[in-house]
Amino acid sequence: MKTILKDVMFAAFALALCAAPAVADDVKAGDLVISQAWSRATPGGAKVAGGYLTIENKGAAADKLVSVSADIAGKAEVHEMAIDNGVMKMRPLDKGLVIDPGKTVKLAPGGYHLMLQELKGAFKQGDKVPVTLQFEKAGKVAVSLDVQGVGAQAPGDGGHMMKKMPDHSGMKM
Repeated sequence: MKTILKDVMFAAFALALCAAPAVADDVKAGDLVISQAWSRATPGGAKVAGGYLTIENKGAAADKLVSVSADIAGKAEVHEMAIDNGVMKMRPLDKGLVIDPGKTVKLAPGGYHLMLQELKGAFKQGDKVPVTLQFEKAGKVAVSLDVQGVGAQAPGDGGHMMKKMPDHSGMKM
């Protein structure tokens, strides 16, 4: 009986390792470390998608994310989403997003994010979508967004969680 239980436990552990989603590698650029880069799968015909990641500034001076580009999108911007008097507002950050020294800025659903518009193709779960971030000091940085499930709220959840904030990936702009 112990042998069977041990075999079952080993098989469950091995299956869990195989089923774990791939996580984007950290990217270092100057004093910045970019991690947890991801996006959501898009439904067919969607023209927009969001991109999310974490930027840590390990240096002594501020840097600024000034723009983003992606071959799969006709237009890409750094955006902010916020609730103002009960109304969701989204706007591009025309002056960029400052990453202060010693601080971490998280681009996540419901807040700062990358807005990829005029998509030339769908994002499918498991894909990697290349984007280029342009920083004031660190320069151009190539990052790949790991595509999670349609309703994903964080890297690796695959879309199994309930949506907490409205998803604008199906909007046409």
